[in-house]
Amino acid sequence: MPSADPTTDVNHTAAGSNARFDAGSDVGTSARADADPGADSGADSGADSGASGHGEDTMDLRLPDERLALFADEASHSHGARRPDQDTAQPSVSIAATREASVLSLPSVRPTADDLLDRVAEWGPTDTPVGVFHLVPVRIERDLPLISRWMNDPAAAGFWELSGPQSVTEDHVLAQLAGDGRSVPCVGVLSGTPMSYWEIYRADLDPLARHYPARPHDTGLHLLVGAVADRGRGLGGLLLRAVADLVFAQRPSCARVIAEPDIRNTPSIAAFLTAGFRFSAEADLPDKRAALMVRDRAFRHLL
Repeated sequence: MPSADPTTDVNHTAAGSNARFDAGSDVGTSARADADPGADSGADSGADSGASGHGEDTMDLRLPDERLALFADEASHSHGARRPDQDTAQPSVSIAATREASVLSLPSVRPTADDLLDRVAEWGPTDTPVGVFHLVPVRIERDLPLISRWMNDPAAAGFWELSGPQSVTEDHVLAQLAGDGRSVPCVGVLSGTPMSYWEIYRADLDPLARHYPARPHDTGLHLLVGAVADRGRGLGGLLLRAVADLVFAQRPSCARVIAEPDIRNTPSIAAFLTAGFRFSAEADLPDKRAALMVRDRAFRHLL
């Protein structure tokens, strides 16, 4: 998985929705897991398969039917899963008039009835300290050139591993768009300008759930801040907090927002801490050793 970087803002995960962060802000690489003050749903004791560290967060013994069904067919098709360290770097707001992309139109998108993420397309804009922010589900014909350009930035390429011809990014995004809805790729539009790439995913239905004590409806985030001028000035932490709050507002069944930046990506971890996430544990994922970052609904007003 990718590691969040406050300067480059890139993140990654393991099965199809990678995201990562670049390097940039300093936060001790070996942060210690906070004791989980009693996160929202179910009793917890003991770590799940692959997670090292204290077992404060524990997986419910009985898996929900939807999760069992999705895991059963995951071998038959590849969906958007985690990316490298997508979790945000701390980018900054650029006031320059010339941004690298034109303003995105925000057409209404018809969600599917069985949307696993409570209709991301209908979440709408949210106010942030740096302007109005809107998650707009990706449309290949409109957004691919811009997203591919961002992925080819050297700072992002090392974490997302999606550099190269435009077709590389296209395959990655199409896998999610053609999937069952457990991962939704989005362009982040700030004050009318597209400036970041996001993946909102069901962490409890993702291969990631095999490596940490997942709970039903855990929602994961991956973020890449695209424009160089937007990186390294704290924008990543502000937007991560805003999007986590948006998840809680739009997904009443979700008690936790999850991220898994590379443990070496201290800037990304710093951005999550700034956004009110806590370091829960380290987890060995197929492509990295990750820092499991958690933001709890129950404590969102305290952190």
